[in-house]
Formats: sequence, C-alpha cells, structure tokens
Amino acid sequence: MAKQQTEVKAAVNKKVKMTPSEAIVETLVQENVKEVYGIVGSAFMDMLDLFPTAGIRFLPVRHEQSAAHMADAYTRVSGTAGVVIGQNGPGITNMVTSVAAANQAHTPMVVISPSAGTPTIGWDGFQEANQVSIFEDITKETVRVTHKSRVADCLRTAFRIAYAERGPVLYDIPRDLFYGELEDYILEPSQYRTDKRGSGDPAAIEEAVSLLKNAKKPVIISGRGAVDADGVDTVAKIAEHLTAPVAVSYMHNDAFPADHPLAVGPIGYMGAKSAMFSLQEADVVLAIGTRLSVFGTLPCYDIDYFPKSAKIIQVDINPRNIARTHPVSVGIIGDAKATADDLYEKLQEDLPNATSDTSRLQKISKRKEEWEKELVDLALEDGDPINPRRALLELTKALPENTIISTDIGNVSSTANAYLKFNQTRRHIAALTFGNTGFAYPAALGAQLAEPDAPVAAIIGDGAWGMSLHEVSTAVEQNIPVIACVFNNKSWAAEKKNQVDYYDNRFIGSDIEAPDFAEVAKSMGALGYTIEKPEDIGPVVKEVLEQRKPAVLNIFVDGTQLAPPFRRDALKMPTRLLDKYKHLDYGVWGK
Repeated sequence: MAKQQTEVKAAVNKKVKMTPSEAIVETLVQENVKEVYGIVGSAFMDMLDLFPTAGIRFLPVRHEQSAAHMADAYTRVSGTAGVVIGQNGPGITNMVTSVAAANQAHTPMVVISPSAGTPTIGWDGFQEANQVSIFEDITKETVRVTHKSRVADCLRTAFRIAYAERGPVLYDIPRDLFYGELEDYILEPSQYRTDKRGSGDPAAIEEAVSLLKNAKKPVIISGRGAVDADGVDTVAKIAEHLTAPVAVSYMHNDAFPADHPLAVGPIGYMGAKSAMFSLQEADVVLAIGTRLSVFGTLPCYDIDYFPKSAKIIQVDINPRNIARTHPVSVGIIGDAKATADDLYEKLQEDLPNATSDTSRLQKISKRKEEWEKELVDLALEDGDPINPRRALLELTKALPENTIISTDIGNVSSTANAYLKFNQTRRHIAALTFGNTGFAYPAALGAQLAEPDAPVAAIIGDGAWGMSLHEVSTAVEQNIPVIACVFNNKSWAAEKKNQVDYYDNRFIGSDIEAPDFAEVAKSMGALGYTIEKPEDIGPVVKEVLEQRKPAVLNIFVDGTQLAPPFRRDALKMPTRLLDKYKHLDYGVWGK
C-alpha cells in the first residue's frame, strides 16, 4: 500500500500510464470521495472493480432517484461533493428528479453518466438515451468526454464547476472509453480548482456598512450560504454589534442558532411569526448567503412580511442571484463568511461601540415567547388519534440537540418548519424549492453516512413514504441507523387541503390505502413501531436511539388538521362554463 501511495504522489508531478478507469478513480480519490451512490451496471463495471482497492465504498440503492438525494444530503453535511453513477439510459434517467432537486438546492454534485459506446451512438440501441440533452437544464454544466485521453481532465472540470457554481454537473462518458491506455497527471484539487472566494467589492462593503450603522431597525436573514461557508459565527457577531434580530431563510433553520437571544426563527411557508413581524418593520435588511427565493418570501399566515421600502443588502456567491427576486440597495458578490468578516471588521471601525438596544431585545424576546406559546397551544389541541402538531412537538422534544433532521414535502413535513430548532449548523436537510416527494428518507441516509455518530431522523408523510420505503432495505443492508418518522394521515394531505378550500371537499386521488408500515419495516429487517398516542413518541424514540438500528415509526395523525395551502398565489376558485359541470362551480357551492 505504501508503494502504491508513493506512485500516486509521484504522478502529481509527472504523467503516468493508466487505464481510463484508473484515471477516473484516482481523480475521485484526490477529491476525497469516500462513497459513490447508485445501482451496479455493466457500463461502468471496469471502474467499479477498482473501488475497494481505492478505498471508495460503492453504496447500492434500490432506486437511482434515491442515489442523488443521498449524495445531496451527504454534501450538505460534509461539505464534500457527492458522486452518483448509474447504468446508461434508464439508470441515469431515473436520477432526473433528484438531480433537479440538488440543482435548485445549490448542492455540488458530480453525476458520472456512462452513455452508449462510441461505435453505436445514434443507432437507438439497447439503453441508449441522449443523457446530455436530458440533463442540460437541471445541472450547472454537462461535460462530455470526447476521447479516452481526457477522462481525468473532464472529471476535474466537472468538480471545478460543481464547487464553483454550487450545483450538480453531468460527466458524460461513452461506455467504451473506460477501457484502453492513456498518459496523464494525477492532480491534487488545489492544482485545478480553488474554493477561496473574495469578500466582494470594497466599495460595496463600505456602502453596506454605511446603511447598517445608520439603520434604526436592521434585520439579518441568514441562509444556506452562511452555513456552507462556515460563516454563521460572524453573522452572530454582526447581529450582536447592531442588536439586530436574525431570521433564517426558508427551510434553513440551522442557519442561525435558535437559542441565541437575537434569533427570531424561519421565514417562508409555515415559518415563525416572530421572524415575520421583525422583518416587516425593518428599514435595512442584510441577507447573507440567500437568494431570497420567491416561494421563500411569500406571505404566510396572511402576513405580507417582506418589507417593500427597506434597503436590502444582499450577499451571494452567485451574481445571478443578486436582486433576482427583490430589488437591492447593495449587492455583494462574495463568499458569505469572507464578506461577513469584512462587514464586521468595517462595522467595528465605523461604529466602535456596539449598540445596546434593550427595548428591542425585550421586543424580540416577547415575540418569540408569544409565538412559542401559539405553537404549543395549537399542538395541544385534541386530534384523532394524534394532532400532527403534537406529534411534531413530542418528536422535537425527544430527539437530542445534535440530531440531523431531514424533511420531505407535504402538509406535515412543511408544518415542521415552525417546530424545528437547531443550535448547530448542517442539521436541517430539507427538500427545498424543487418540492419533490420522496426526498427525506434517502437524504437522511446520506446525512448519516456523512456524520455516522450523530442521530438522524427523517420527517415524512405517508404519501412520500410510498416513494422511499424501498430504501429501508438499503439502510438494513448497510447498517445505517436512520429513524423514519412517518406521519400517517392516509392522504396526500397538502393536496387534500386544496380540495377542502377550493373544491368543496371533493377528494379525488388524495386518499391513500397503505399496508402496515411498521410490519413492512420489520419484514425488511428494520425496527417497526405503530404509534397512536402522543405520549408514546418520546419513549419509542429513546428506545430506538439506544438500539442504533434502522427504524420506522408509523405515527397515525389526524387527517383533518391541515396546514394552509402551499400556493394560495397560484390557486383560484373554480368556475365552470359547460352546463354538465356547473354544479361544480364555486358560485353554486360557495354561497
């Protein structure tokens, strides 16, 4: 082994003869790739054969969609770009949804995409698809290997773009190009990419500081970029210097410690009213590491909270995101931590004495107490058999502070946004704005692989569970002790709520009949529990945590206690023009 490592180290400085498969694998090793997710296929078997010797674990899933969700979460927790692979054609196209989700989540990822062999391209042969075309709009870039001599060079390019533009990159390689010989360098990442980012234009920093030091009611929004850049501590220093409340961006509840006196909670759908009221009155908003997405800043609880007249300072690593959704007074293109460090340093120079606004601190504290009381009161309302909010409350009380929690899409999963609180970063792994169901469980598996010693739980509705329960087999096979918390209301509840509010309780396609999820879990080798009383949640969670085995909690919750519709902005009351449908018109039943 020592001899092999010496040979590889020497190759950094001179070209060596390799097979294309060896060149690819050595590039993965240099990129610190520990796991690759996918399903075995003949197209890449020559490369796969090298993984054990290279120290790379191939993690076989049951469906390729799960592979990219796992890689997405692994990246968010570890900071290292995840890698997925599948058989050409259907194996790769099965990843479309999860790669699209990672793209909207700004998660660096490399999709190794074997394609039809060069002698047969264009013949519509077995498992042939134009994978580059399919993935062009859901990745940051598609990199094509055009010759075996360039397999490593193209893979280095894929990693460079994935990290630079924060998203997935397709690395498309005809399956015959894994074979043969080539001469190339084995380069360290520092030789072909850099993670160092600047802190933005000094003049923009000056302008931002001027706005902040003169602000009467500054508010900070901390987002995913602050987490990825390890800049949350500096965000806290800025907040303390200004006595500025800090909200977190939609579904990034780990972007600021919830126990900090200036933390006011999340904005966006089912966020915190304490955050919304604070933001509503802001005269200056410092948005760090967030694109201020349209969905993440929509009114909620009938509160149109995003300020219309405040001066906005937006810090983002991607110039495309500056002022994309909201006009800004100052846009700063830069790394969230580096920019926050410069802002804080300049603030200290221009405003040496930190503000100490006692009345503002008291107001923040009062709003948080009122919101917390409202959440608890709502949770303590009776449900049949369990109020879903009560189940969320009991679950958050039972899980240890350092738990990583993944959330899916759906009525209960989104309501969790109001209840989830984190004091550490890289703890909240949410499906985000692509909004696909079936995300949370495979994401939890990836998060657990990234941080093996942390407790990991997934919050999932029974609809989304139907799309991901097959991966319990993966968890059992690979001994990944994730807790699946399945909120079972026997419905696609988010859509059911739309049918309640807009379609006079005509439930078409929204009711679900399902097997006993706890028994299914047991048959797959996992722990399985059925829970119908809220007081049983804590003891079951405690028992599962002690056993450290894959577990499924089938939690029956009330299907009539539903959160508001996701998209009131995109729904309208129905009208019908043909006589045969007029009885369905809102004008008839809405009177």
